[in-house]
Amino acid sequence: MNRLACLLFLFLATPAASLAAKPNIVLIFIDDLGWKDIGCYGNDFIDTPRIDQLASEGVRFTDFYAAGAVCSPTRCAVQAGQNQARIGITAHIPGHWRPFERVITPQTTMALPLDTVTVAESLKEAGYTTGYVGKWHLGNGAEFQPDRQGYDFSAVINGPHLPGRYKVQGLDGPKPKPNQYRTDFEADLSIDFIARSKDQKKPFFLMLSPFAVHIPLGAMCAKVDKYTQRAAEQKRKLPHPVYAAMVEHCDDMVGRIVDAIDQQGLTDNTMVIFTSDNGGLYRRYDYREAADDNVTTVAPLKGEKGSLHEGGVRVPLIVKYPPLTKPGSECSEPTISYDFYPTFVDLAGGKLPQHQTIDGLSLKPLLSDPSTKLDRTALHWHYPHYHHDRPASSIRERDWKLIEYLDGTGDIEVYNLANDIGETKNLATEKQGRAADLKRKLQTWRTSVSARMPIPNPSYDADRAAEWWSMRSGKPIDSERRKRFPPTEKADTQR
Repeated sequence: MNRLACLLFLFLATPAASLAAKPNIVLIFIDDLGWKDIGCYGNDFIDTPRIDQLASEGVRFTDFYAAGAVCSPTRCAVQAGQNQARIGITAHIPGHWRPFERVITPQTTMALPLDTVTVAESLKEAGYTTGYVGKWHLGNGAEFQPDRQGYDFSAVINGPHLPGRYKVQGLDGPKPKPNQYRTDFEADLSIDFIARSKDQKKPFFLMLSPFAVHIPLGAMCAKVDKYTQRAAEQKRKLPHPVYAAMVEHCDDMVGRIVDAIDQQGLTDNTMVIFTSDNGGLYRRYDYREAADDNVTTVAPLKGEKGSLHEGGVRVPLIVKYPPLTKPGSECSEPTISYDFYPTFVDLAGGKLPQHQTIDGLSLKPLLSDPSTKLDRTALHWHYPHYHHDRPASSIRERDWKLIEYLDGTGDIEVYNLANDIGETKNLATEKQGRAADLKRKLQTWRTSVSARMPIPNPSYDADRAAEWWSMRSGKPIDSERRKRFPPTEKADTQR
């Protein structure tokens, strides 16, 4: 072989060799982070330099969606690779309900079934070490925790505060330091797992799921002070300074994870994914008589967590994987949380489960060419519960979106997202043919997944319709009594 041919062979072979290796996979799954809460998505108040750097080095998805409007449904979809309506985890576990409303909403499945083949189990079969750090929220019993669902190592942390409220399964991990902020501790656990996995000389899959930026709001004083001063200088009320500080804590965590990967010499063979479990929460519900209960703004989107409007389900997605992603690229193809499963298995050279429906599609073609169109006509959501909106289902077919309310009113909304991302003009009357077509397709999809539907409530009582009841206790919830008193520096921050 002459020298030119040899060089040509090496040039052509090098990328293939990089892709042939099983990549390490780190999925960073923020809680309640809104679509526009970080700089690279248009936020001009909160400092997120490390997340923005991740976007500049990879591909940023503009039309990525959480599979659910609240946490447990999306977490179910990620683990199972399918729309959570198939399993019945359509509300957060254990959820709550309104027994005197117009309709009786279906009971959500209280745990991810153990016969579900999770993404971790599929990756283990492909030779991976698997780890889980943070909030799980897919079943409360010991038998339903990550270590029973394919994760070699798990540190499940319940609630927003440390220390003491976490349980480690598998390898012993670091212990929380006194007064340590939660995302710092979650980063410690993750970095330790990455280092141990490298020593084992096996590819690894890590899902890092911090409790932040979920309420109750709480952050370190130095960051809160910075944003309090910035808000005063700019005469801005939103985002809330403590919320802004929480987002920056997440940015610090991302930076530490990326630095650890680099320090271990793993950057070129590690995929880092950053996203959120559902849309942002623009009001706070954790304090009594708060002077200002707003947290952030989801503008230009409509709705918030618990709603099937864009503000409740459209979330950030950033993917960096040097062998495939082109720095600073952008993808507008509609994609969704259950696409992660087939993407990871595809890149790992593994096999999808034979007897489990996988609704997701591999995003691998989009990583190398963001202009690619996936072979999928529509995305679907089913949230038949009262929360920050009424029970509803939804379908997005390319630029068109329909929301059908399931509370007996027959209300539908139709939007063209290409022209109206804020869902400001309901075109249901103007586009009756389009509305009928989308509604029919949505109903067909619900039937295909055996979606559980609300039914008329014979105990409907307009005077009591606003009452919330606990799924845990089966008793009314005294929402005001559960709230904390107005925030003080001590309650709202940590030193």
